Amino acid sequence: MQLQFFWLTLWVLILSACLNPNFRSGQKNESTIPAASSSKAGQIDPGSDTGEGPLEIFREGLIESHQHFLESLRQASFYTIEYTISDSLTQIHGTQKVLYTNQENVALEEIHFRLLPNVLNGEMIVDNLQVNGESIDPIYSLQNSLMRVPLPDPLQPSESAEITLEFAVTVPTKITSNYGILAFVDGVLTLAHAYPMIAVYDDEGWNAEIPAAQGDPTYADASFFLVTVDAPEHLVLVAAGREIKREDNGSRQIVTYAAGPVRDFYMAASPDYQVITKTIGEITYNSYAPKELQAGSKMAIEVAAGAIEFFGDWLGPYPYSEFDIISTPTYALGIEYPGIIALNDRIYYGDGSISKAADNLYLEATVVHEAGHQWFYNLVGNDQLNEPWLDESLTQFVTWQYFVDKHGKFGDVGFEYTLRERWRRTAYPETPIGLPVSEYNGAEYGAIVYGRGAFFFEALRDIMGEDSFEAFIKEYVQINSWGLSTGSSLKVLAEQHCNCDLTDLYAEWVTP
Repeated sequence: MQLQFFWLTLWVLILSACLNPNFRSGQKNESTIPAASSSKAGQIDPGSDTGEGPLEIFREGLIESHQHFLESLRQASFYTIEYTISDSLTQIHGTQKVLYTNQENVALEEIHFRLLPNVLNGEMIVDNLQVNGESIDPIYSLQNSLMRVPLPDPLQPSESAEITLEFAVTVPTKITSNYGILAFVDGVLTLAHAYPMIAVYDDEGWNAEIPAAQGDPTYADASFFLVTVDAPEHLVLVAAGREIKREDNGSRQIVTYAAGPVRDFYMAASPDYQVITKTIGEITYNSYAPKELQAGSKMAIEVAAGAIEFFGDWLGPYPYSEFDIISTPTYALGIEYPGIIALNDRIYYGDGSISKAADNLYLEATVVHEAGHQWFYNLVGNDQLNEPWLDESLTQFVTWQYFVDKHGKFGDVGFEYTLRERWRRTAYPETPIGLPVSEYNGAEYGAIVYGRGAFFFEALRDIMGEDSFEAFIKEYVQINSWGLSTGSSLKVLAEQHCNCDLTDLYAEWVTP
């Protein structure tokens, strides 16, 4: 009984911090609250066939059981990008070449690119746009965050086009919206979505909209990236994928990364990062944080390794040979990227501001949730703007299961309690979990998608039965790996496994 009281006290203390408006702003952070080179990339020709295929450069970045996907993803978009980061760290100049293959069953007359810095409090300008060597005048809309590229000739199914361009990004120096995912603040540069990104073409056509200030701003296909970064020499660079080339050139460094398949290319940089490294099996874990945060950095790497093992045993293996953790000044508690999670530096301290044990549990929950997104968002993609429950609610549920496994009955009780408390903030409304991010008001987004949403999957498991649910969720990951899922496709697969009709359950929980 005393032990039970201790655990419940920890969860209540954590919940109190989560509800403290002075600690953070925005809703993304609620996802992690325990509910509680020697050459330029442009000189590497991705189209040259060495006898092994143009995607072989990405093989070492994948664990052995995922390397076979290189063959099935040969038509995925292939980006070759060069970044030059100014000495001020606020101006980025780049060139980009992307080989895009029409994987649809209709001819395409244009290709759409997202210029997300233009709605993330920064600015992106594109120049010298060409398609297969022919100059093109693009068409802009959505506050210049959408660039439509008319094609000289319709692109037939299975045909490819090469789009080249130059771009410049102005990085904001204040965090005013979207958690500061693109910013230079407190000596840390975070470059999220800092390149022209091809939009998803789905059953609605080209899919693009202005993202809400809360939630994730992307909806992306799995792609491959060769990215060269020319940056001041004193910076410690961390990026998606693995480093394959490096050259030090006086006061500058030139580093090339190979990342893929990934939903996005993300990088961060700071002169103060120190790294802790640990290798377990095929995976190397790297945790980057300033010297004063090394205790939290060490804990983060231990938690990440345990979470990756737990999720790997249950859902299928983590795909990459590296996993990186970085401390940043983001206003979210944590944000997921392919093979990287960015954590709020304030949760590293463990200084007893809540209690030492509660502070550590707080960091643990954040790391576990963001690690879970490596399966739900990255490996299994979805429209994060219009169906955020598919990645956020499901990730909350699997995080809950981690705490049940790691902390037993009292971890279960504590996590469930704080989930309910989040939902209680809006007086337990039966608001559907399946709405777009933009249709939730204020705290409602976190309360419903991160709170109520986890209970939907508990209800689904209760209807299906535990064995049927376990088989379903594993197959859901397997058949959707590197593809895109929808709420409808999840329902169909679950019904196949339980031989039942889930229409009433969806009407109660998911659909408007």
